[in-house]
Amino acid sequence: MPFIRPLPALALALGLVAVPALAQNAETPASPFTDAQRTGIEVIVKDYLIKHPEVLQEALAEAEKQQAETQRLAQAAALKESRDALLNGPHDVIAGNPSGDVTMVEFFDYNCGYCRKALGDVQALIKSDPKLRVVIKDFPVLGPESLEASQVAIAVRQQLKGDKLFEFHQKLLETKGRVNGARAIQVAKDLGVDTTKLQKDMAAPEVKAALSENRGLGDRLGLSGTPAFIIGDEVIPGAVGVDPMRKTIADVRQCGHASC
Repeated sequence: MPFIRPLPALALALGLVAVPALAQNAETPASPFTDAQRTGIEVIVKDYLIKHPEVLQEALAEAEKQQAETQRLAQAAALKESRDALLNGPHDVIAGNPSGDVTMVEFFDYNCGYCRKALGDVQALIKSDPKLRVVIKDFPVLGPESLEASQVAIAVRQQLKGDKLFEFHQKLLETKGRVNGARAIQVAKDLGVDTTKLQKDMAAPEVKAALSENRGLGDRLGLSGTPAFIIGDEVIPGAVGVDPMRKTIADVRQCGHASC
């Protein structure tokens, strides 16, 4: 591997110390380094790395590459195991075409500035793609106010359906400033929701269960923030813009994968 390529001095130094141990029986443990030997090796290593800092850079780059690949494989496994929960959660907002041939899932927080920015992208995709199905999942990670807003939003789904529910989601996400439970209730009231019933529905165990399920899904997928989109077999973190998501949707439609 590239980051262990140029170590002649270090290899020689270690070899001079380790060679006698190689001649011993394989079952006999090698003698530990003496303090003097250990100090000498540390000096050689330090001196080599100071003279060749590119070795550390290569090692770090390789470590990051391996970490990214490990995360990718873990996400792929989580996506496969959680496919039904991702696509068919009973408490999610469904926008676009409910019977669309491609589904895009979004994890969001009502107080996330990038989620507000990405709302325009989601709206544009829905408008331009009549076959796109969008699943919107509450993922309140930005504090108690976000949690309150999501609790209201999930309870609202007992009264608002379809386009009306998506309208509530858009209006609340477009709110300027911090969004909390009181603000969410006011938006719901403006759309004709019975707030007395809403308050009762907020206390129902289904609300807590829905949020717990979404948190569990986010944890399994390794989501570290919002927004996060899932299209096909790919997790797309952040507000990346319309064009990259449109291309991914087209690839899923063409070959069943996020990249053909």
